[in-house]
Amino acid sequence: MMKQLKKYFFAATFLLTLATTAQAKLVQTKVYIFGMAASFNDSTSYITDVQEVDAWINDKGNFLYSRENYSYQLRDFLQSQGFVNPTCITCFALSRKKAEKKYATLLKKNAAKGDANLRYLNAKDFKYAAVAPEK
Repeated sequence: MMKQLKKYFFAATFLLTLATTAQAKLVQTKVYIFGMAASFNDSTSYITDVQEVDAWINDKGNFLYSRENYSYQLRDFLQSQGFVNPTCITCFALSRKKAEKKYATLLKKNAAKGDANLRYLNAKDFKYAAVAPEK
């Protein structure tokens, strides 16, 4: 009996979480985004500056709308520059201070690995474009 009760409780919690996420609204706000790209075929990595973007986020969980498309922007730019098969990540925060803290942590981890081939992309080289939700 207790096992069945746990199953029902788990199922109800899952459905409630799913329903809450589905009802979340997207709101446009300023976010601070940066990205990093690496390739398994190359020892060079790239990192962008922290950039302010008017992006859309989920108001319930503060998830960046279409986050993968920001990574695709960086990937497409690097491929156009001749960097083959980059794997890109995009990090964001709602405040510049938090974004810079994440940025510093990523740089520190990269330095600990001994990767000397880190190249910086400033906003003149690469700029993220906001991804708007489909209507």
